[in-house]
Amino acid sequence: MIGARLALALRLGCGVSLIALLGGCASSAGSVGAPSTVGLTSALSAVPHRLASPAPPARLAKGLVPPTNRWFSGLVFGASPQPVFPLPLSFGLTPGGFAFGVPAVTTQPNTITGGFTPSVTVDTSATSAKVTAYDEASVTIMQAGADGSKIGSIVIAEGSPLVTYTAASARSIRLGQPYESKGNGLYTTTVDGSSYGLLTRGRLSSGGLHLMKGQTAVWFAVPEGGDAARLAPHVSALESVSLTYGVTGHKVRTSLAYHSKGDTMIAALPSQRAELLTPTTCALGHYPSVYGILSLCAGPRLSWSSPALVPTDTLDAGKLTATDKVELRRSLAQDLGKTPPLPTDSYFGGKALYRLANLLTIAHEVGDDNASAAIQKRLSGALAKWTTPNGCASRSVQCFVYDPSAKGMVGLAASFGSEKFNDHHFHYGYFLYAASVAARYDPSLIPKIEPVMNLLAADIASPGSSKSFPQLRVFDAYAGHSWASGYAPFADGNNQESSSEAVDAWNGLALWAAVTGNAGLKSEATWLLSAEAASAKAYWTNFDTTASVYTGFEHGVIGINWGAKRDSATWFSPDANAKLGIQLIPMSPASGYLGGDPQRISSNVEEATPGGFRVAFGDYLLMYSALSGKSAATSTLATARSLPDNYIDDADSRSYLLAWIMTR
Repeated sequence: MIGARLALALRLGCGVSLIALLGGCASSAGSVGAPSTVGLTSALSAVPHRLASPAPPARLAKGLVPPTNRWFSGLVFGASPQPVFPLPLSFGLTPGGFAFGVPAVTTQPNTITGGFTPSVTVDTSATSAKVTAYDEASVTIMQAGADGSKIGSIVIAEGSPLVTYTAASARSIRLGQPYESKGNGLYTTTVDGSSYGLLTRGRLSSGGLHLMKGQTAVWFAVPEGGDAARLAPHVSALESVSLTYGVTGHKVRTSLAYHSKGDTMIAALPSQRAELLTPTTCALGHYPSVYGILSLCAGPRLSWSSPALVPTDTLDAGKLTATDKVELRRSLAQDLGKTPPLPTDSYFGGKALYRLANLLTIAHEVGDDNASAAIQKRLSGALAKWTTPNGCASRSVQCFVYDPSAKGMVGLAASFGSEKFNDHHFHYGYFLYAASVAARYDPSLIPKIEPVMNLLAADIASPGSSKSFPQLRVFDAYAGHSWASGYAPFADGNNQESSSEAVDAWNGLALWAAVTGNAGLKSEATWLLSAEAASAKAYWTNFDTTASVYTGFEHGVIGINWGAKRDSATWFSPDANAKLGIQLIPMSPASGYLGGDPQRISSNVEEATPGGFRVAFGDYLLMYSALSGKSAATSTLATARSLPDNYIDDADSRSYLLAWIMTR
């Protein structure tokens, strides 16, 4: 049997608000602003600036911060542009123009696919293209001719069924399909049974589409149950998308405004549709997608809510019985004795710090002062070393550099492609969590570690694009979750495997905000935490198996979600325990979000552990099983006591495993 540590060692890379820190501000609703870099300058100047890894070729306008970890990163980076998936569409640049179409969704026992479907093809005579603007959900692409002159720009956006083309000069465009005029500038074409509309003031003839400078052509996919003429009043040139968010009581709100020259329409994901705020009705039709049926809504704004999660680093073990506390104190002594030298890379190194942080909290809660002092000393010392600003000037491990090309922080030694900006939120979530716990018990540590920790926070969650960091590097507000691959060199778009480590990142970010007194950062991180957790359940661990898209899919858990497919797979193991376990790690104190339906939890665990819990991630599978009810918690506690050490992950410990289950 492969152990959890070895399983993760084989894993391949698949890859705040810093409002006070950055000098920006947010409204009471939590809107994302465009902050300055005041406050980061001195921190950035203190860390070594170094190219972490040669960046791939980029189709990107000068002055734009490289958009790593985006749904469209594959279109920007690499020798050739990859298709991208601004659902409900798929879109790709072609040698002479572009193509798009609604993906055809196919469900098989292990995979749900909906790849690039170039139903509508447009030849603009372009010989090159580059991204000239991007925001929370949209991207603008400028195409040029052989002489380098601008031909026209294309705007696509997540959630939009529109492709907007604006001519930079008078020109004729060749269309790959025949169109039928419906009057008033509306034309339609049908490809493989799917209907597409074209709305333009340009002139359509047998020679193609003729546009004057500044004229637009807006293509749109007609949904199932829709009608092109009925949709035409909602079709206008899309320009950009902006984001606002808020945290109120037991809910967080996400709102995307689609800016255009007139009315527009937006496709809502199933998770959005369940808690839709604006608009209240979505009756324009439906699109298939690998994530389920998308509902087409009229209006310029899509707003939805998600249950708010409370960031936490405590299991509240202080409320356990005296007998339980005695057992935990005994276990603490054993775990401290088994603590190996701390790893030196940015993934396993972060996990080791996280492990110590949880041991520290348990020691405080059960009143073990000697253990608390020993753990605090080791954790604080390790954090101080990792966050020495110029540490990488004299060593090649346990330190961070700033990559001025890709605009971000990279930990040395890099791991799982983090030098290519894969998995940064997975790595830095462990650091932020550990730093917040250590600082909570020893506030004098904050000034020592704060500059570099704030840079890590900015790397993954800067609230506004600046010259130093991209806005919300990894988080996709429309999708409601993060993307793990930095450059996304894949034909299926970007991807994310470990939904739980993404949730852990935002929990750590919120805790760091709390311990450093940054209310704006805590609000932003709570929104990120809540949105990511809701998506993790909706698309990784608790999706509605009765929905039509899952007919024929034989699993209760998704291992990796992509832009164009969903896999019962992982990057590192074909085993069922790995597919669920990677959605649980590291079972933080905030992981109660994984609970809910006891039958679904039991079903997921049964699929993952047909031979029992002595498998990789066995510790996390036991914790998850305990969420299905008190009797299950009692049973799993007995199993946890006898679980061999090699099935306890390196971010975990026997003490934490027992305490987590005891407190259920």
